[in-house]
Amino acid sequence: MASDSSLLYDLPAITLRRVSVSEMDNNVYLLTAKKSGVQVLIDAADDAGAIRELLASATPDTPCPLELAAVITSHAHWDHTRALPDLLDTPTAETATGTGVEAAAGEADAPTIEAEKGVTIDRRVQHGDQLRYDGIALDVIHLRGHTPGSVAFVYPVEDGPTHIFTGDSLFPGGVGKTWSQEDFSTLLDDVEARIFDVYEDDTIIHPGHGDPTTLGAERGQLPAWRERGW
Repeated sequence: MASDSSLLYDLPAITLRRVSVSEMDNNVYLLTAKKSGVQVLIDAADDAGAIRELLASATPDTPCPLELAAVITSHAHWDHTRALPDLLDTPTAETATGTGVEAAAGEADAPTIEAEKGVTIDRRVQHGDQLRYDGIALDVIHLRGHTPGSVAFVYPVEDGPTHIFTGDSLFPGGVGKTWSQEDFSTLLDDVEARIFDVYEDDTIIHPGHGDPTTLGAERGQLPAWRERGW
């Protein structure tokens, strides 16, 4: 593994890099396909300059020209979308005018993102959808409660732990913030049924803020989370 501090995992087909930006310590994740140079960015939270440095840091990961294919957003909250307009203007290998970067987000959050950021969400994803790019495939999990359209993105690894990018829906020590008991119950129900009941204990959770965790480290706490109500 390289010494670059942004490199989290050197996986068989992709590299996974991360940078933390803004006063909110938002995590921005980057997947780069080794055989194509295609890149997918998760949550263009803030600081477009730092994110562009993250994109360029993957140059040693592939012999191919780097091409940002998509910026995908976990949910509509302002702290996860501040650099989205700038990143959607990133030139790609195929179009120097910068019009080739796809934007994707949960269907229920897409209108809010469009209205607040002045961008177009090209792909409005739902639970069970799959986002496919050249060398990168991500499954979509809808996790209702933190926002109506919050989604997690799942990257399975053959013969290795699955990686799930959970936005602000699941963290070490609990689920994301909700604003009613009903929303909390909905979010925890979704997290249990759609993540904990489906994936193995070695699954790695990459949250929207802070450090990663595993499902095994969190599974035993689920009853306590439900009892405390947050």
